[in-house]
Amino acid sequence: MRVLVTGHQGYLGTVMVPQLVAAGHEVVGLDSGLFAGCVLGSRPTDPETLAVDLRDLTVDHLTGFEAVIHLAALSNDPLGALAPEITYDINHHASVRLAALAKDAGVRRFLYASTCSVYGAAGEGLVSEEAPLRPLTPYAESKVRVESDVTDLADSGFSPVFLRNATAFGFSPRLRADIVLNNLVGHAVLSGEVLVLSDGTPWRPLVHAKDIASANVHALAAPIEKIHCKAFNVGDESNNVTVAQIADAVVDTVPGSRLRITGEHGADPRSYRVDFSAIRAAFPGYRAQWSILDGARELHSEYVAAGLTKADFDGRFTRLARLKTLQESGSLDDSMRFVAVGA
Repeated sequence: MRVLVTGHQGYLGTVMVPQLVAAGHEVVGLDSGLFAGCVLGSRPTDPETLAVDLRDLTVDHLTGFEAVIHLAALSNDPLGALAPEITYDINHHASVRLAALAKDAGVRRFLYASTCSVYGAAGEGLVSEEAPLRPLTPYAESKVRVESDVTDLADSGFSPVFLRNATAFGFSPRLRADIVLNNLVGHAVLSGEVLVLSDGTPWRPLVHAKDIASANVHALAAPIEKIHCKAFNVGDESNNVTVAQIADAVVDTVPGSRLRITGEHGADPRSYRVDFSAIRAAFPGYRAQWSILDGARELHSEYVAAGLTKADFDGRFTRLARLKTLQESGSLDDSMRFVAVGA
């Protein structure tokens, strides 16, 4: 299958592309390059790349593809709060426009990377795909809007699927340090301290980047009539944990590290536990493989081997800091577009 992956030079895309290629797909990437340089260790090999901003796509860019996997987004809650209008412009409006263009170009399958954070403050019970959506941030709200608007585009010739990923973790050659497990392991490696700024009580569902990639491979192989216009939570119930439990796994992994829960940010209202039975039923053979402890050990090993530095951890590998650096250098304008040389 000829597949276009948007955001292929990001944290998830860099892990996903090799799995798609291994499954026999012909992969083309589309990325503006915001995070292409956020590499820890050896630089990954990218597929054929369309260096285009998501907001500048035309139907010609989509012609000839059988499927689109849409990962590209400003995927960070602090960034969404800082610039909500840009978050909606890229994450919502440009995403729906992409789906419409894909439909016009004859693309049959459209896999959308949504998020379990659409459930917001869901309490103690396990939430399934039928649970009320209570997004608490501009990022999560944009995902809810895209799911609704792209559903309206669905018909017999255009079949969207919404993959609601749990909070990602694990090593990627293009690293993110601003997601909870990756951040806690990095802080422990660099300072000897596992620092939790909340009170540690919120529930979080977590899933490894490789398990997210595998879910997309399975979605491309699934009979289209069985998954047409459906949402699937991506993860495993065993990785529904509190932030304090995540921190404990890091203490167990990083030698000599110590836990400090400050509580200075109070109780995070984003707390939810998720039911992942639907994806296992729809995608025979799929099961998230990576535990949080496995991920902590992987991250610790990779961080130490690559010589992770505090400057990169706080800068290049943190989304908000990375974008601020690009803007301060004059590389990006206020709309998060690259500035043309000589402009």
